Amino acid sequence: MALAIFDLDNTLLRGDSDYLWGRYLIDKGAVDRESHQQQNERFYQEYLNGQMDIMAFLHFQLAPLSRIPMPELLQMREEYINDRIKPIITDEAKALVEKHRQQGDSLLIITATNDFVTRPIAGLFGVDELIATNAECINGQYTGEISGIPSYQ
Repeated sequence: MALAIFDLDNTLLRGDSDYLWGRYLIDKGAVDRESHQQQNERFYQEYLNGQMDIMAFLHFQLAPLSRIPMPELLQMREEYINDRIKPIITDEAKALVEKHRQQGDSLLIITATNDFVTRPIAGLFGVDELIATNAECINGQYTGEISGIPSYQ
């Protein structure tokens, strides 16, 4: 049995789930529009240029999770998945994952994006194994911190 490892952003998805989550939070008014947009753009450009400070980015990206009550956060994520993620999943990506599944390969998605955002995306592909940056959750609420080591480079 082989192991098929898939990158998520700009590979299985025709876009970047982290960047799009930031845009979604801006559009929903869950964060300060000007500040968050500026930082979201800056971090995305740094990422594309291979110069991103992952810890600074994670502090920025995970902070909103700690300020939104879990029931509201889960509802927002469901809307985000339906409105922003499903439209950027290509038929080719679904076919590639399915080809490996039919071959009996073990399937794994790896991403630097946090698991709050990416776990349901992996589920859309029917992939149970995910290596992602784990967002710390204590007593049913995200803390804005990571748990463990970031999945990055």
